[in-house]
Amino acid sequence: MDALAPVAAVALVVPAAWPWPLAALQAVAQLLLFAHRGLYRRRLSPSVLSELPALLGLALLQWYVAMEVLDAWAPQQAIGWTVLACGAGTQTALGCAGRAAVHRARRRAAVRRPLSTLVVGQGAQARQVTAALYDHPAYGLRPVGLVVAPGAGDEDRTAGSAAVPLPVLVSPQEVGRAVVQNSVRHAVFTAPPEATPDGPALLSLLSGHGCRVWLVTGPGATASAPADARPDHLWGFTVRPLSDGTDRPVGHAVKRAVDAVLAAFGLLLAAPVMAACALAVRLADGPGVVFRQERVGRHGRTFVLLKFRTLRPADAQESATRWNVSSDERMSRVGRALRRTSLDELPQLWNVLRGDMSMVGPRPERPFFVAQFSRVHPGYQARHRMPVGITGLAQVNGLRGDTSIEERARFDNHYIETWSLWQDACVLARTAGSLFRLGGS
Repeated sequence: MDALAPVAAVALVVPAAWPWPLAALQAVAQLLLFAHRGLYRRRLSPSVLSELPALLGLALLQWYVAMEVLDAWAPQQAIGWTVLACGAGTQTALGCAGRAAVHRARRRAAVRRPLSTLVVGQGAQARQVTAALYDHPAYGLRPVGLVVAPGAGDEDRTAGSAAVPLPVLVSPQEVGRAVVQNSVRHAVFTAPPEATPDGPALLSLLSGHGCRVWLVTGPGATASAPADARPDHLWGFTVRPLSDGTDRPVGHAVKRAVDAVLAAFGLLLAAPVMAACALAVRLADGPGVVFRQERVGRHGRTFVLLKFRTLRPADAQESATRWNVSSDERMSRVGRALRRTSLDELPQLWNVLRGDMSMVGPRPERPFFVAQFSRVHPGYQARHRMPVGITGLAQVNGLRGDTSIEERARFDNHYIETWSLWQDACVLARTAGSLFRLGGS
């Protein structure tokens, strides 16, 4: 409805003299402007009245630009200030009506299908927030657990209602199990993570599992949320989203579309090379050209990664738990050449086309090592906030093969927190420039 508002406004105001390609361009511009303004982000208490100034301002901007473009390039179809005012007013009204209908539908869906939520904190505020979520299901958040600090008193270990007591979680391990078992999608911190025992580790853990994290801020408090995160409210409590750089649905939809196009073209262009690699593997190492291995993707979900086989492991146990095979004497000359040139990674273009992976992102790892590295390196689990990739920022900085896991996680999390389509293009360009360097991955 929002995207059609400029076109509908044009039809009502200037039905005869308007160049329709410009109208379609206006609709696209509105999508991009709304995304930049944050109007597509999930809010707990959306209100069309609070959005009205932004909707009107963006509509006036669009129509003013359209007026200047027509005046410069098509004077015979130029519009005046009256048409601008009517068009912007009509577009704003249609946008408000469409967003009001969407908000109403979302509230009804939230009541019918609430999302599992953890409350992180203790004291009176944690109990009040939990009670508000129980008493007002329109927010769509159903508490399934209370996360408290070790040694919390009995009063801090009770929340919810007498009819529905909440399980109390103390350690990050308990939180991780609860997130998986209950499919937790939201978490509400009643105090800043940096002021909470294990708060930063919990924030990374929850973000790594794809949870949307909210922070309740007290009177006069300064939230640790990003400056562009608009305040929201939860039954009178001021809340802000703790953004981790992944809550950009329009940008990620574009990323996915670009991935699909690049993977499809890549498969077509690389088909002769892949056929030659497959034939070389078949002649040198026998049947079983494609190697399949379970890897961990976004939000901890597993998928089957495809590669050209460079080494036949002794058994499934070795395949799942052996770290580095680059110096294995069982590897043939063909297998060693494929690994050193990274040509063994080409079948992963199919993983990208399927949606298991992205062209750019943190490299996926096996479940055994994900569990091991997550225990040792606090930021490792947070790498799974974004789709995994064929190449990534860590890889183009030389962190491939048997290199520091801590440094890889640092680069991967930096990529996630500063993600942009331009950064993806830069990583792909650097990957293309170093494609045939020695090292493999």
